[in-house]
Amino acid sequence: MPLIAPSLLSANFLNLQADCQMLNESAADWYHLDVMDGRFVPNISFGPMLIDFFRKATTKVCDVHLMIEEPERYAEAFKKAGADNLTVHYEACKHLHRNIQQIKDLGMQAGVALNPHTPVDVLKDVLADIDLVCLMSVNPGFGGQSFITHTLSKIRSLRTMINTWGLPVKIEIDGGVTMENAKDIIDAGADVLVAGNTVFKSADPKGTIALLKGV
Repeated sequence: MPLIAPSLLSANFLNLQADCQMLNESAADWYHLDVMDGRFVPNISFGPMLIDFFRKATTKVCDVHLMIEEPERYAEAFKKAGADNLTVHYEACKHLHRNIQQIKDLGMQAGVALNPHTPVDVLKDVLADIDLVCLMSVNPGFGGQSFITHTLSKIRSLRTMINTWGLPVKIEIDGGVTMENAKDIIDAGADVLVAGNTVFKSADPKGTIALLKGV
């Protein structure tokens, strides 16, 4: 059964309390929190202050995805804000192993995200050191984009690597997840589905989350 991580980027920011209450009452497993700096991606979202509010609103896992340059400068702030998982981008890290060790030393689960153009093979030397790989199935920076189908091949390749080496690493898929493609994504080997518009634009968000859990 997949883990479902609704992306709060698609929530109603004029009524976040209601959306948080809905997620708390739903079958969702994680809160997925996208942090954008306007440098690594062409958009700006939110930072540690808002994550601190989310943390106070839930006991569920806060899965923080840093789409930012120089993530090492902010890792401690996100830990203090309440992040349980902290994912950095391979493309943003000059010293990736050092970034991973910093996250682990702070007591968080460490994730590495890959943009659509980045092959999974780049992780072979750090895969044993991380807890999560976030495969971007859209170009990062904006919600509501369509799923890039080549991601299915990347999931299969990454799943083979993880299984061959016997590693407890989760595969998370972020971008364009819908009710129509969720089963294909899970069948390819994914563990975690990030869903933004699919959940928050639904007429029945809790029902949609339950359906995704049952894929």
